[in-house]
Parts: sequence; structure tokens; C-alpha cells
Amino acid sequence: MAQQVRVVVVDDHPFFRDGVARGLAQSADIQVVGEADDGRAGLELIAREHPDVALVDYQMPDMDGLDVVHAVTRDKLPTKVVLLSAVTDSAVVFRALEEGAKGYLGKDSRRSEIIDAVRQVAKGRTVVPPELTAGLADQIRLHAHPAGPVLSEREMQVLRGFARGMSVPQVAAELFLGASTVKTHTQRLYEKLGVSDRAAAVAEGMRRGLVD
Repeated sequence: MAQQVRVVVVDDHPFFRDGVARGLAQSADIQVVGEADDGRAGLELIAREHPDVALVDYQMPDMDGLDVVHAVTRDKLPTKVVLLSAVTDSAVVFRALEEGAKGYLGKDSRRSEIIDAVRQVAKGRTVVPPELTAGLADQIRLHAHPAGPVLSEREMQVLRGFARGMSVPQVAAELFLGASTVKTHTQRLYEKLGVSDRAAAVAEGMRRGLVD
């Protein structure tokens, strides 16, 4: 059996917090190791338990979800934070990801969507629902800055392919290159952009004005 993803749930509304925790507990590969009813208690729980993922309410009194994200990043804690919120403004989502959040979900998300997000984020991916992606792309363009290492023409071709939703094999076929060659270009692209997956590479490329 694969190692379980260890999760904590932080929300000041007990009914919602309990519902999320119960929903996660129904999945055999996820273990809820703690719950907290405010941001400060949540941060203490994260620092103590070092869970793989923390599901944190965005809006809480005193210390909100964004404060928790900032503290986790500042203290270099290994936990990946996913914010849950009724607020789906693209500027808020952009700021959350910029601060270090690894995911952002609406509070109306289905149990299956939350479980999938936990699994994806635990694997190192960034999760944003499709309905928020368009607005997030606008925010990335708004904050775009061209600074950064220069990409080679091949790396740019790979990045453009990723921006069109293509996989490594599809990019390889389009460029008439071997998949291993494209993987090498992809790794160099990730290193130059400081990312670890395709979605993050596209987001960073858009931020820098490299792709539309």
C-alpha cells in the first residue's frame, strides 16, 4: 500500500471543517492528522505535525489563510498549503499563489475535487480550478516581468507547446525530436524558470511575458 498523504484541516467553522475532515477520511490514501479552528492554532499544528498538505480557510479572524501561507513559507516548513475560500477573485488567487500557496479551491468544491487536489498537491503540483484559470492568466499578464535567464529556441518551442496543453510526447512529435531530447530541454527549461512541472512552467512563462 502506498504511503498515506498526511493532512491537517484549518477552518473556524466547525461544521465545514468536520465535513472536509470526514470526506478526506473516506479515502484510504489520505490520513487526517489534526484539525484547528483558527490560523494561529493551525500554524502551530502544521509546525508540530509537518503534514504533507494543509487545507486552510482563507477568511479567518486574527490570522487568515494568507497569513498562514506566508508563515509556512517564511519558516521553510515542508507542508504544502491549499486555501479553501468562498472568495474566487482572480487577484486574490494570484496573490495566494505568489505568497506560496500550492492550491486554491472554492468552498463549493465537491469532495472528489478536494481529494484530487490533495493528491495532486502532495505530488508537487499546483492546483487551481478551471473556472479560475482564465482570470488568473489575466493577473499573471498584468504582473508580467521579462527578467530572467534567456531560453534557447528549443526551450521556447517546448514552453509554447506546454502553453497549448501539449505533453512531452506530443511536443516531440511536433518538433520531430525524440522524447528523451525533449525531456532534456524540458529539464533545462524547468531549471531556468525555477519550476518543477508543466503548469508552473507555463504560469512562470506567462508571468515573464514569454508566452501568451
